[in-house]
Amino acid sequence: MAEVRRRAAVLGSPIAHSLSPVLHRAAYERLGLRDWSYERFEVDEAGLPGFLDGLGEEWAGLSLTMPLKRAVLPLLDEVSETAASVEAVNTVVFTEDGRRVGDNTDIPGIVDALREHGVEQVESAAILGAGATASSALAALSRVCTGEVVAYVRSEARALEMKQWGERLDVDVRTASWSDAASALEAPLVIATTPAGTTDELAQSVPERPGTLFDVLYEPWPTELAARWSMFGGAVVSGLDLLVHQAVLQVEQMTGRSPAPLGAMRAAGERALAER
Repeated sequence: MAEVRRRAAVLGSPIAHSLSPVLHRAAYERLGLRDWSYERFEVDEAGLPGFLDGLGEEWAGLSLTMPLKRAVLPLLDEVSETAASVEAVNTVVFTEDGRRVGDNTDIPGIVDALREHGVEQVESAAILGAGATASSALAALSRVCTGEVVAYVRSEARALEMKQWGERLDVDVRTASWSDAASALEAPLVIATTPAGTTDELAQSVPERPGTLFDVLYEPWPTELAARWSMFGGAVVSGLDLLVHQAVLQVEQMTGRSPAPLGAMRAAGERALAER
């Protein structure tokens, strides 16, 4: 067994469910990085500063999940324009001179996952939900949507947030009530960013000729909405697609090796989900 010389990990709370170790380790194996390790650590907002301060020179990078994506911002030396645009960092790379550089690979990961499924550009789109993932979806749509984005939300406060994100990201955003969410399914691209079970009620409203559905969930999979969408012949992009594509970018940044092995990482993720 090779001696570990470089380390990386995913941090968050809760973290036990994370597939990141499976994906990154599969990449290391395919790239021949036998002296690299990738772990997971339960870390909350209060514990993050101390965790970062305790890392040694062997650390190459970190993946961050909730609730750390915004909490890490004041602890970094540099933040990419992509991460700054949504005030959220999911990737930290440690430079040779000890600097902490933050990035967001969720946004280009969404774009890459859509491109893999043949979606290069759309005239309009709909977003279901208005949480943290919705802001990343908006940022991604700023790169692929040429027209209006309609966000379906449950409250006036959420509506205001989405409008503000639209202004900040230069996206034409209109908000609508969640009670009208079935109308979203007529859009050429629908991005569902809501928790498990939330969109089940919409499954029976899938149109006869649906466009593309990007459902950011990967467990349980398929969701009722995704299953119905596929039944009617629509293209479906899954949360695993997003997870793999953003992890590919993380591996490339942390290791300096490119391209990362997308196929091997996806296969490892599919196996891990099948075993759960």
